[in-house]
Amino acid sequence: MVDDKIDRDLKNKILSLVANLREGQKQLALWKGGKMAVSAVPGAGKSHGLATAAAITIAKNKLHSNRQLIIVTYTRSATASIEKKVKEILTQELKLLPVGFSVQTIHSLAVNIANRYPQLSQLEMENRTLTDINSSHPLIFDTVNQWVKNHPELYELLLKGEKSLSDDESELLQRESILLNDILPKVAYNAISIIKSSDLTLNDSFYLPNNLSNPYPLMTIAKGLYEEYQELMIKQQRIDYDDLILSALRVLKHDRAREILQEEVFAVFEDEAQDSSPLQEKLLEILATDTQNNQTNFVRVGDSNQAINSTFTSADPKYFRDFCHQCQENNSFYTMNQAGRSCQIIIDTANKTLTWVNNKIKAELVNKKVDDISSLIPFENQEIKPVIIAENSTNINPQSEGKGLEIEYPKDIYQTVDLIKAKIIKLWDKKNKEKLENFAILVRENKQGKFLYDYLKDLEKTHNLKVKLISDTDSYAKIPQEILSLLQFLDSPHSSQYLRKTLEIVTERLNLNLEDITSLSIYPEKFLYPTLIDCPQNEQVIKIKNECIKLLQARLELAPYQLIIFLSLALKYDQLELATVQKLNERIKQEIKTNISLKSIIDTLKAIVNGEKFKGVEIEDEKSYQKEGQLTIITMHKAKGLEWDYVFLPFLHENIIPGNGEGYMPKNASFIGKFNLADVTRSILRSIVHHDKLDQKEMSIDEASLENNYQKKAEEYRLLYVAMTRAKKLLWMSSAKKAPWRWGFFEDNGNKSQLQDQAPCPVIIALS
Repeated sequence: MVDDKIDRDLKNKILSLVANLREGQKQLALWKGGKMAVSAVPGAGKSHGLATAAAITIAKNKLHSNRQLIIVTYTRSATASIEKKVKEILTQELKLLPVGFSVQTIHSLAVNIANRYPQLSQLEMENRTLTDINSSHPLIFDTVNQWVKNHPELYELLLKGEKSLSDDESELLQRESILLNDILPKVAYNAISIIKSSDLTLNDSFYLPNNLSNPYPLMTIAKGLYEEYQELMIKQQRIDYDDLILSALRVLKHDRAREILQEEVFAVFEDEAQDSSPLQEKLLEILATDTQNNQTNFVRVGDSNQAINSTFTSADPKYFRDFCHQCQENNSFYTMNQAGRSCQIIIDTANKTLTWVNNKIKAELVNKKVDDISSLIPFENQEIKPVIIAENSTNINPQSEGKGLEIEYPKDIYQTVDLIKAKIIKLWDKKNKEKLENFAILVRENKQGKFLYDYLKDLEKTHNLKVKLISDTDSYAKIPQEILSLLQFLDSPHSSQYLRKTLEIVTERLNLNLEDITSLSIYPEKFLYPTLIDCPQNEQVIKIKNECIKLLQARLELAPYQLIIFLSLALKYDQLELATVQKLNERIKQEIKTNISLKSIIDTLKAIVNGEKFKGVEIEDEKSYQKEGQLTIITMHKAKGLEWDYVFLPFLHENIIPGNGEGYMPKNASFIGKFNLADVTRSILRSIVHHDKLDQKEMSIDEASLENNYQKKAEEYRLLYVAMTRAKKLLWMSSAKKAPWRWGFFEDNGNKSQLQDQAPCPVIIALS
């Protein structure tokens, strides 16, 4: 009798929770089993819906520590947020103990499985170094050098290219430098990330088809680079993040281990499913399978229209789209399309953008007679709708500020700043006497953010509005590598490779403009100490050369242990970065203790960089980006998941969004061909993995270039869509008539001759 009353009370509490949810959220909360896909538009309350559904599932099924709901997401901050929400609902709303669930990142889940069965996983975490690989990691350069050594005939083929080599030694050195430092590291990284994050790696041996009509055997090159990388990883006792997933899958191949793990998992809920890879999906699906009835209890929530990482990571929205279509056929697909974040005009603007872009791209692809159009269309046809006002509704759509959407065409980037500043001051003075609100300027590139910050930071003094600049990458992430590269240059200034790295770092950190780094780094002596018979250097090259000579002079004048601090000051590190350098310096002193020499510092730094064990001074969490009474300048990528009252989107130009779809090509790389070798390799591999074309011929370079261009354009349009949907009350967009052609080479010295006529982003024209 008492138990019946408890069940009735719990049932009523669950019904009350469900009643306060929106459509879409309700369907998620009412899930009873099997596969389900939920596509959630920006601002739909996805996290709240997922946490509520999780708590209800735990309560209904009386889950406990030996029978759990596993919730998986892709960032640590997201896991902490979801765990907190589930616990609050269980304890405060349902009056239950916060047990029966686990919130983990996909990689922490994989590690837990692998460590539980070390003999099956073969992971050996205590003897291996977990390494976060990118295209500039030293291991990638080692991979390339090893591949060149073991495949000289393929390297010679690339070196020869489509344009015959002359007898000029400098041309040969230039081609070698471009191949070894630019092209092949990017090809290697793309090949490794695609091959390793797909089902291809589950086979002990695999082959990749080559198209004999292509000038290079790209898939042979890709596989060769992957195999060299794997050998180096084993030799150096390293593992990467894909190895974590693969080790967990090795455990799940074992019948008894798999059954034990499946018995402990009631279901799997996955958040941000659009960022998943084939291996990750495979792992979660196996875990979610019920051993008794062979039913897969797998709920995936995401939005492929907000997939903004697929052109530089192994994530791919295709897999979540495919899962949604599969669930649609089984009547288990739902949408969260009511969003309470934005005012109506901003919702209408986002919807119009989505439809217009899809129609534009579709028309272009039909014109080009592309067969598989659907895979290159940027967006799923999903309309954002305002929240239907019901009793006890909260977080409903706000009223717009003025028109809610403002589009400007300033004469140049300097007038853009003036217009933004005037608008912010007007809003701040008008609105915030009663209630503090927040502002954000979202930019496509870090250098745009720095340019804006320099002109707007005085708002803090003049109007008591805090101005915060957020870099796209964590401040400490590349500091050890930068310091190492500069010290290697100081130790071996005659090295072309070390000079090249130093030029890249100095030009980026000091905002200097230098386009042709490759040519200057081929002959270090000529660059640093030119003679009368050498070609005269222009003013910009002389300026950068002098910076490099200052560094070399410090090598002669300072003790080795003083060099790191000197370098950080020379590069004008900010306060947080300087704190990180201080921490790094202390770590090096602890490691060396006695006999501090430049060589010992370099060796210690190498171990730190390669070991991935150094953690810098922690940055603030995402809440600090949305503080009231603050203007946050942040990149569009980093803004995902955040929101502000007033959002400004300046510098919307066609050459940036959507761009021409082609990746950056190093100067003088045309000998390879009129295409980006790394991007083409990536597209061909994706096509093989997507369509299981191992038994078919490789697509041509022309087809791969076209596909790559449209994939990149699609992602740029999705990035703009994400940026637009961060705004609550006002969305301000602009396209200056004159702007830098490439922001990476722009130096703000007041010289407007650097600015060129720029066409606006096509979306701005359509919205106007």
